Amino acid sequence: MPDEITRAAFTRANRAAWNASAPLHETGEEWEQMLAAAARPGFCVLDETLITLLSGLDLAGKAAVQVGCNNARELLSLAALGLRPVLGIDQSGAFLNQARRLCAVSGLSPRLVEADIYDLPEGLGQHGLALVTIGVVNWMPDLPGFFRAVASLLAEGGVLVIYETHPFLEMFDPASATPFAPATSYFRRDPFPVTDAISYDGLAHGPGETGCWFVHRLGEIVTSCA
Repeated sequence: MPDEITRAAFTRANRAAWNASAPLHETGEEWEQMLAAAARPGFCVLDETLITLLSGLDLAGKAAVQVGCNNARELLSLAALGLRPVLGIDQSGAFLNQARRLCAVSGLSPRLVEADIYDLPEGLGQHGLALVTIGVVNWMPDLPGFFRAVASLLAEGGVLVIYETHPFLEMFDPASATPFAPATSYFRRDPFPVTDAISYDGLAHGPGETGCWFVHRLGEIVTSCA
């Protein structure tokens, strides 16, 4: 576990990487389609797996917070499942600006907070659901500290849902000549430097600010939750 100074340095680097990449996500046909979809009743970008899971948890009417909410598209989608999306937290102010645009057209008004998860402001309330989706955990240099912060946002009896890929997948490099052969150890402790601009379209957009991607073993994640 890094000390507070090192943890803060990693967090600053990752914030810079996401802020620098934000413009890639707010242009083009896909963004315009999302804006149009958010304006329609029943807006939802969640996949079948997450919809099925959340629908089976008896959370209708509960207040929801998403940690690492990005542009809030998933947070806003919770309304279609009967939850109340009341709080989104992200360290990237640039992505939260996009979130405000989506909120404006959706007619929903969750509170959007730009904050370091390790230094949350007071008065954020407690919620029936805390949602953490794919990618968030791997930007976190300190898992126990991360989950302490998440726990502080949950009401008594509240539910934490983490929807994430298995860390075993981090052993492989799909861009290598041997994509099905392990490229790194499951037990690697050093973070991977992320030097390219961060995008979801699978295309190369050139260099960005350098961030740090941490591979946390499944046992670490479960133990930190506990």
